[in-house]
Amino acid sequence: MSHAAPARRPVPTRHALALLAAYAVVWIALAIDPSYREDWALENALVVVAVAALPFVWRRMPLAWPSCIGLFAFGVLHAVGAHYTYAEVPYDAFFQRNFGFSVDALFGFQRNTYDRLVHFSYGLLLAPVCVQLLERVAPPRGPWRYVLPVSFIMSHALLFEIFEWLAASVFGGDLGQAYLGTQGDEWDAQKDMLLAMLGAMVSVAALGLAGWLAPGRPTANP
Repeated sequence: MSHAAPARRPVPTRHALALLAAYAVVWIALAIDPSYREDWALENALVVVAVAALPFVWRRMPLAWPSCIGLFAFGVLHAVGAHYTYAEVPYDAFFQRNFGFSVDALFGFQRNTYDRLVHFSYGLLLAPVCVQLLERVAPPRGPWRYVLPVSFIMSHALLFEIFEWLAASVFGGDLGQAYLGTQGDEWDAQKDMLLAMLGAMVSVAALGLAGWLAPGRPTANP
């Protein structure tokens, strides 16, 4: 018998596979004729590893709906960024063409901010996964239920910025610059890490208010 609240119960495997199939359709569509094929390949290296690891993770830790939807939404956002490169996603042109206003002008943005959105979304959308992982391997108690998921996201953000730096150093040239996507901002890495942390804080606060962080027993995959 499950002791978890409905929102914390594992997603039925058939539904998770349907969500994965939907993501695959989006990914394949955006893999066709990307703006810069080499940058697209570099951006998707970690994606291939993550998707390949999903079956092993799922057998040990089937995820609940907030985690699955977060992974799907983040995957789609990343696929869009990889298709155009993060510095050139034409979101502003899209809004001007379809809604008649400029997002950049409205908020006073001086650069393409799609990468900022994705870094914030990393913390916002993947915090539920971190909560479930911590509950599985090292269940936190008291206020640590709020602190550790945010800290986990922050560690990922740091490691990714290091990975970006190493990859850009190895490949160099236009490919390295396209992958970094700093757009001339010397504090780009620090801002990206801050946004991931803020996204995680918002997500964990929302999960706490919804009662999702309350201690619960692991449930079996239906």
